[in-house]
Amino acid sequence: MTAHRRTLTTVSLALAGLLAALLALAGCTSSGDAGTASGSVAASGSTVPPATAIDWTDCNDKIQPIIANRPGSDRALAFSCGTTTAPVSYDDPSGPTLQLFMVRAVLAGQADRKGSLMVNPGGPGSSATDAAIQSALTLPVDVLQRFDIVGVDPRGVGLSTPVECIPDQQKDQIAAAEPRPTAPEQLDAAFALAKQVSDECSKKYGKALGAFSTVATARDMDRVREALGDQQLTYLGYSYGTTLGSTYAELFPDRVRALVLDGAVDPDADAQAAAEARAQGFEAAFDAFAANCTGLVGGCPVGADPRAFLNDVLTQAAATPIPSSRAGETRQATPGLVLTGVRSALYQPSAWPQLAQGLASAKNGDSAGILTLADTYTGRNEDGTYSNVIDANLTVDCADTDETFSAATVRGLVADWNAKYPLFGADAATSLYTCSAWQAPRTPVPHRDAQGSAPILVIGTQGDPVTPLPGAVDMARDLTSGVLLTWQGSGHTAYPKTDCVTAAVDAYLIDLTAPQAGLTCPA
Repeated sequence: MTAHRRTLTTVSLALAGLLAALLALAGCTSSGDAGTASGSVAASGSTVPPATAIDWTDCNDKIQPIIANRPGSDRALAFSCGTTTAPVSYDDPSGPTLQLFMVRAVLAGQADRKGSLMVNPGGPGSSATDAAIQSALTLPVDVLQRFDIVGVDPRGVGLSTPVECIPDQQKDQIAAAEPRPTAPEQLDAAFALAKQVSDECSKKYGKALGAFSTVATARDMDRVREALGDQQLTYLGYSYGTTLGSTYAELFPDRVRALVLDGAVDPDADAQAAAEARAQGFEAAFDAFAANCTGLVGGCPVGADPRAFLNDVLTQAAATPIPSSRAGETRQATPGLVLTGVRSALYQPSAWPQLAQGLASAKNGDSAGILTLADTYTGRNEDGTYSNVIDANLTVDCADTDETFSAATVRGLVADWNAKYPLFGADAATSLYTCSAWQAPRTPVPHRDAQGSAPILVIGTQGDPVTPLPGAVDMARDLTSGVLLTWQGSGHTAYPKTDCVTAAVDAYLIDLTAPQAGLTCPA
């Protein structure tokens, strides 16, 4: 079940539990007067009632202890948590509602305030409330001085009416499953697991699963914008967040103030092309990791041939799963968990040293480091519970596409891609079957040119393994007002990692000064 998931440096693995308590304190419904706007038009053409006011609760004393001693925690930040509601279906805007949960961070002493900056970290399935807290610690002070940072967990994600239909034990099974299924019986097992997950989610939610689409979330975003009192939207979206942001621009082009789409998902690639591009991107990222490691002055912990070293570890784990020295850990690392840990670390070069040490330790019989990396990717907590990132990722991905692939087609692609991309190809091909088994209504993401929108800044990274650079090129070309910025670095997403990218994005967000189209920033 592969997807465009951005691995954040999370504030705390316990954050979701804390925010759940805050949610209980905030109450289950919104209150207050309706917003001032007249409402938006639903998909069916009927008018959606104006957004309900956000019910804010001061949660500064709850969040501050979590971020204490972290970089950026010395900033004079105040946090509040809020809830509002949105229609379950925009075709029935006066019908049942669901609850949206959000976090707002405000820097003391703001000057020349522009409004709110809504952030989304991607996924689909990653927590935007977590991202708002992290962004408050890491975004340039110049931005925080002018914007409140707001993260709204999308519907079905985190604390916004979360989709939860995959048991923790089954998530362990998914993570540990054969990562390169090529034998007929391995593929049969992969198809059966996808069908089992689909059946369980369908049994719990039925057709309601179709409500958790990107189109519906984009409409939710407009209601939140209205409730925040912003005439237009200012937005920073990473990875899948670029799909969400560009969908918003397509639906509401006149309500765009500034959108930064960093690590753009290719809007022109079908599911097969996107899956193959990811496999190719991760292969290239592993080669970049290997080149970096073997060039270290003190020597590479995984030897002169990291790819051969990894294959040895995978063979070792297949013969006898590798135990962990972590206290209380009962799992042993299978090839699936090993390769999940590798994939997790390839998102950012900053994790490459941890990957090298984790693989070296695994070969010596201790998988603790590689399991930590794998758990970061899957959303597994130390107590064995999971966030709902896998449930939401699957639900949104499948709600967003009407493409399906037969088992026979997938078997053919597995054979082809396993030869081309020996670490990641078979898994990428197998993932195409996931939504073929899904039993819920679909709302495909529309073609997006956002005709009539203000300039939209699209950022691509030359060495991005998750959303390769051609996706950003296509996104900027498709959007009528798209402006492309390229970073010649490595890793997933670019802002605010370098001075050149940061200066360009800050000028755009604050002053609406878009960079010259085609600007390239050095690594």
